[in-house]
Amino acid sequence: MSRDEDGSKADAPALLHRPSQTASFVMVHVGQKPEIRRNLRHGIETRSWGFPLWKPEYRSARPRFAVLATGVGPRVQPDVWTTKKITLYLFEVRENFYEAEAPHWPDEEAENAIKYPVRFGIEPLAVLHDVSLDAGGPLGLTASDAIRVSGTQRGIGLLVDMDPQPLLNAAGIPTNWSEQQTVALNRTPGFTPEQVKSPKPPKRRPSGAGFVSDPKKRKAIELHAEDMAVAHYEGEGWTAERLGKPYDLHCTRGGEERRVEVKGTTGAATSVDLTINEVEHARNPQNTVDLFVVSDIKVDMRTGDYTTSGGRVLHLHDWAPADEDLRPRSFEYRLPLS
Repeated sequence: MSRDEDGSKADAPALLHRPSQTASFVMVHVGQKPEIRRNLRHGIETRSWGFPLWKPEYRSARPRFAVLATGVGPRVQPDVWTTKKITLYLFEVRENFYEAEAPHWPDEEAENAIKYPVRFGIEPLAVLHDVSLDAGGPLGLTASDAIRVSGTQRGIGLLVDMDPQPLLNAAGIPTNWSEQQTVALNRTPGFTPEQVKSPKPPKRRPSGAGFVSDPKKRKAIELHAEDMAVAHYEGEGWTAERLGKPYDLHCTRGGEERRVEVKGTTGAATSVDLTINEVEHARNPQNTVDLFVVSDIKVDMRTGDYTTSGGRVLHLHDWAPADEDLRPRSFEYRLPLS
């Protein structure tokens, strides 16, 4: 409490709310075995990661970022660990921990079993090579050691609160975390599964149900998601017509009209692939567009006709994708005039 010039008491100015400079991270050590490398590539492609065991803190955790680290064996003393350099795959966590219902990774599909029931959704931000694990590196000692410990515990993720700014700076991502508390996707380099060193193929082709035609599986997932979307809209009194192109469903109810894009995945609801036509169609103010995403779809591939079931729905009404949530994966290059 302060006093005015006349001696009377004056209320102290309200304290300004300052955003936290720290964020919650999931730190994960990823091994070098061929099956783990295949899972890493698949996880990047499908925007999902998972662990074999639940930890109590996962239930209430709300991580903002995840780091999958690889290239250094974890079974060394801490003083030796900090002399090493490692490769980091930096992700934003877009879907929190959930209980999986569908086999997703190649080794799960081969055995038709859920080996990693703890799942969460990840969006690739950047790859960092030759990152120092000592106190001067962008991780700091606490997060660095969390990666080492994760590697001694079957790659279970450890939660760490840390300032993300040094890591974002090292990745070349332009943002002021303490002020913005967010990362624009279109200002991140991203990465693809092809940037992970491919494991050597097995000496003989496994005979499990997971090794099947990808296009056939993809089609089964798409149809399952579309069936769920049709059932949802018809349950609300809409008439749903399947089009496929230029958009998936044309829904009418009385004088109302909705155009629906449908996406399906066996992984998490983190991001979806869009064509330029889908983006422009959703952004056209003359169109009323919804996005209907079905994740964690179960596909039973033990028979010739794939059987799909389950799924978790994310339904976005009046959807128009913003620039900061879009990142181009390819470009059309116009050649110079000859």
